[in-house]
Amino acid sequence: MADKKTILYVQTSDDPERQYSPLVLAQTAKAMDVDAQVYYLGQGLRTLQPGAAEKIKLGAFPSVLEMINKTLEMGIPIYVCEASKQMLEWEDVELIPGLKVVGAGTLNDLVLEADGTMWF
Repeated sequence: MADKKTILYVQTSDDPERQYSPLVLAQTAKAMDVDAQVYYLGQGLRTLQPGAAEKIKLGAFPSVLEMINKTLEMGIPIYVCEASKQMLEWEDVELIPGLKVVGAGTLNDLVLEADGTMWF
């Protein structure tokens, strides 16, 4: 039997129109029995401040906060780059609960371990 596949979705933008894709795709991968992981870095972190994600709601989709919470409830890890927090001078800024702040090297490890990556 083949090993289970893993896809890593990387969010680098705070553009509202780009927030849904990694979350929808990660949830879809999980429903397809594919391991999914989401990693935020750079300007993508701006969406993760309390109060920001709930303000983003496009079309018939739920808010980005609802999408993030559903992603976490499905057991899909969401990682946040510690170096990006430092770049934004956010050492003391709180983020949405449930996210895992990790070192920059974690992204390299996740990319090397994944069967595929998608960047947004």
